[in-house]
Amino acid sequence: MPTTEPLSHLVDQYRDFLHENSPTAASADGVHTYDDRIEDLSRAAIDDEVQELGGFVRRLDRVSTRSLTAEEQLERRLLADQIRGRLFELEEVRSWQRDPRHYAELLTTSLAGQTLFDYAPVEERARRVVSKLRQTPRLIEAAEANVEDPSGIFIKTGAEAFDDAVAFIERDLPRAFGQLEDLHLLGDLADASTEATGAIGRHTSHLRGTLARRSRATFRLGRERFEERLRYRDGISLSAERLLAVAERELDRTQEQFREVAGRLNPRADAADVWRDVKARHPAPGQLVQMVRGQLEQLLVFVERNSIVTVPAEDSVIVSPAMDFYRRKNARLWSPGPFEPRSLPSHYYVSDVDPAWSAERTEEHLRDLNLATLWSISVHETYPGHFLHFNYQRRTKRTLRKSTLFAPVSFVEGWAHYCEQMMVEAGLAREDETIELGQLARALLRFVRMVVAIRLHTEDMSVEQGVRAFQDKAYLEEGNARR
Repeated sequence: MPTTEPLSHLVDQYRDFLHENSPTAASADGVHTYDDRIEDLSRAAIDDEVQELGGFVRRLDRVSTRSLTAEEQLERRLLADQIRGRLFELEEVRSWQRDPRHYAELLTTSLAGQTLFDYAPVEERARRVVSKLRQTPRLIEAAEANVEDPSGIFIKTGAEAFDDAVAFIERDLPRAFGQLEDLHLLGDLADASTEATGAIGRHTSHLRGTLARRSRATFRLGRERFEERLRYRDGISLSAERLLAVAERELDRTQEQFREVAGRLNPRADAADVWRDVKARHPAPGQLVQMVRGQLEQLLVFVERNSIVTVPAEDSVIVSPAMDFYRRKNARLWSPGPFEPRSLPSHYYVSDVDPAWSAERTEEHLRDLNLATLWSISVHETYPGHFLHFNYQRRTKRTLRKSTLFAPVSFVEGWAHYCEQMMVEAGLAREDETIELGQLARALLRFVRMVVAIRLHTEDMSVEQGVRAFQDKAYLEEGNARR
């Protein structure tokens, strides 16, 4: 029967529950109460969380909707989808049982969150990292107990993600705490790092050895779980067939636009050849960060001069080279959580080349970060994309929409994707049409990704067929098509 529990009370209690159960997510939200902890992913803890989530479902079902405002009705639906979606992930998708990368990326993100923002003195953050490192063997024990038969592709990506975690602990953590002067704390950090990397190394050998030899599982979600996941995560009620038809229609339309712009750049060449020439214009090794900083200055001027949106002056973006463990991704913005009590700068990390890379891999990486593409990446990540979105999100008073834990990925990324196209339409590419070609190339990549994801999970498309689709329809080179 209906209760008189206010929806706002339930929202606050559920958010507090998420923060306590997910310390990494709490830190990303700007709540640092649990920063000395790593998630407990033991089977017993997962079973307890499922039971707790069921209780929240029952409480929400009893909240009377008659007295809710239109805004509260919307928030109730968002909350219901979030709770049921989390239950669905734990009970049906079961990444904690199927995918070792689930543990590796959680660990690295948890550690990185203590190094990116000066929300507390360096000594305090270092102590919290030491605590997390000492809990890492327990996390690895949970991974070994839970992940018994992952698919071959999950073993590969999971092992690589654990390699990245080791790289972060061994290389990036010492740099992040380079100003630390407490010798006792430095010793604790070194000892805890050795303990953590030892546990990770043994587990990675287990993945590549024992589990790889006996792997028989599939990576596919299947049609029903794929569709249900979209319903909970993004509010999408379309069938997989309908969604595939939409994706293929938009892919064809965007390919035609791509060919049209390429034809204007060089009427005598094939679109793929034009794009190859455009990709050849890229920063030199070591020049990427400087190039992006210059782009951000120009983007800020463009946005303000064209009255596109107001950019608050009190917040800033710092452009830096990506940490070693993050080189697999070309660029990413890390923003302080919306509940941080004071203003902190955002960090826009771009992946310059690794000196250890071969000449071939170096050139491939830089071609993917060509000047035309870099403009759209910077629009996406900063002005007026994610940076501005998160900036305004922090100003929201409503708990549910302020927190990073409730926003659908499709909404967050959808805004940034829209900004890429909108900025071209506003004239960003007026003096250089290659910028429009770069924006369209990124759009092609997303549509191919959508088509391949649907077919991989709901049909019988193979990974190799997916790789070829990225090469043929999104003009990716083989290395990046596989990644």
